[in-house]
Amino acid sequence: MLAALLVAVGSGAAVAQDSPSFVDRIRGLFGQKVDREPVVDAVPYTVTVDVIDAGRSLRGAIRSASNLQQMRRSPPSGAAGLLRRARSDFDLITAALYSEGYYAGQIAITVAGVPANSDGALAAIEAARAAGPVPVTVTVTPGPIFTFGEVRLLDAGSGKPIADVPPLRSLGIIEGRTAQSSAILAAESRITSFYRDRGYAFAKIVDKDVVADHARRVVDVDFYVATGNPVTFGPVTVSGTERLKPGFVEKRAARYIIPGEMFSQKRLADTRRSLLKYDAISGVRIIEGDTADASGRVPIDIEVTERKPRYIGFGAKYSTTDGASINGYWGHRNLFGGAETLRLDGQVSWYGNVPDAVPDANPFGYRFTGTFTKPGILTTADDLVMQAAVLREVTDAYIREAVTFQATVRRTVSDQLQFEGGIDLEASNVQDSYGTNDYNIAGVPLSVTYDTTDNALDPTKGIRATGTAEPFLYLGEAGAGPVMVKGQLSGYKSLDQDDRYIIAARIAAGSIIGAGLFDVPPQRRFYVGGGGTLRGFNYQSQSPRNEQGDIVGGLSYVAASAEARIKVTDTIGLVSFVDAGAASAGSTPEFSDIGVGVGLGLRYYTAIGPVRLDVAVPVANEGEDQAGYGVYLSLGQAF
Repeated sequence: MLAALLVAVGSGAAVAQDSPSFVDRIRGLFGQKVDREPVVDAVPYTVTVDVIDAGRSLRGAIRSASNLQQMRRSPPSGAAGLLRRARSDFDLITAALYSEGYYAGQIAITVAGVPANSDGALAAIEAARAAGPVPVTVTVTPGPIFTFGEVRLLDAGSGKPIADVPPLRSLGIIEGRTAQSSAILAAESRITSFYRDRGYAFAKIVDKDVVADHARRVVDVDFYVATGNPVTFGPVTVSGTERLKPGFVEKRAARYIIPGEMFSQKRLADTRRSLLKYDAISGVRIIEGDTADASGRVPIDIEVTERKPRYIGFGAKYSTTDGASINGYWGHRNLFGGAETLRLDGQVSWYGNVPDAVPDANPFGYRFTGTFTKPGILTTADDLVMQAAVLREVTDAYIREAVTFQATVRRTVSDQLQFEGGIDLEASNVQDSYGTNDYNIAGVPLSVTYDTTDNALDPTKGIRATGTAEPFLYLGEAGAGPVMVKGQLSGYKSLDQDDRYIIAARIAAGSIIGAGLFDVPPQRRFYVGGGGTLRGFNYQSQSPRNEQGDIVGGLSYVAASAEARIKVTDTIGLVSFVDAGAASAGSTPEFSDIGVGVGLGLRYYTAIGPVRLDVAVPVANEGEDQAGYGVYLSLGQAF
């Protein structure tokens, strides 16, 4: 079995070399012919793959494993080349059968009507090629499926069972479960990880016996494990730093790798993950010593690869309901040698419609922002984030010109959990349907984020939860005392192993407590409608209005979304979605005014995230002044 698996890996590399390159595929999209060197003495052939009494998954696995099937459009050179290709399929298909738990399969391959492993196969190909493509037939009879029987972990030296073993369930090789060969290979790394996390840094699988008992239709597996002796962490060194100070890496590594404490593979992984979150670092390689010293300590070297310190970029967004914007930015990833970051953003926007509240206003908006981050402001787990902005914001409800400043300290408790607290200052001039007013705002935002998703722009699993409470020391005419609270929870579930079918859902709500509606500055009220909350509806349109019908916003809101995401190819995806939500005048959301929008979307997947195009229409509570549809174009999923 192991030999078959190794052959499968080697042949897979050969297929990749014969496949069209990325450049070839791009040229093909534009109708350009892809030139290839002609094969000397090419032998075209036709192939039929017949898998008897098998399900779709097994048929697909066998066809994918077959070189004859995958390379059928690339004729081999000479009759001997076709025969080699046919004979290599025995091992490849055997590996595919083992991977699905079939250990008694029978494989018959004929070329020109003659068994491929017979002495007369070569002559049969030579005789048949003159009449056209050589017929090749692959017939596979999978036989019964095998399950796991007895699984043992044995000491490599004595051959006796090891006392301290991981639960078999954690290894994925449970008695009675389908005996997939991939599960056996995966169990090897899980076994070594189990012992390495318990201080056995040099634990390894020396050998294994995999025995298929055809009478019982079970597979018994013995793993021969050499654990070695438990060791502790030794001295830690840092290499590879150029602009980044070595002490920066050492301090962060010291949170997990403590000389004298028991060796743990998990701590090494935590160290690597914690360092990679900094923009200044592109790669981390942790190198363990080959042996322990006389005191049983293993030295650790952390090799860092740095990113280029400066970067530039731009982005754009368009929506028929929210307007259009374009932005450019410049950034520095390592300003003073301690992974300090500085990013300068400039954005211009065009609302596209006549603002209802101020009909004669200029729809042009802008925002210039500077953001500075200082890691390790208090401890290595605390980062200082400061942001200042000058802006002009144009919406249906108000026109705002403002200067803002926020400063927060972000504490990272774990990879999933963060807390933030700081100050929020704003001085603004706001026009709405009631006139022009100046507002000063001072708040103390406190927030928590819990995120187990696997990707920021295109998650396929996990949950993402955020909650914020901001007591205000001063909130315009409301003065001191009001509190704003809001939260959002989104979840993602993949329905298949290849992450081609994803269900995503989100719910969000917020409220301002301790102030009247018109005491709160317009820009701090809640609004619903548009691409960020309720697709298909005009921007802010599902929000409270005054007697003249102008949007004034609310003291509370609720919004929810659900999406079914389907990847048609590796680069193209389709999405169907439904959004619902509304803002309410009181501090408690009212569900009688909930608007509902539905739509379809197209995704183009790139290396930096999916490009999103959504089209939506309102279907419930749309009111009288809706455009009737919304089109949204941006980078990243809607949530």
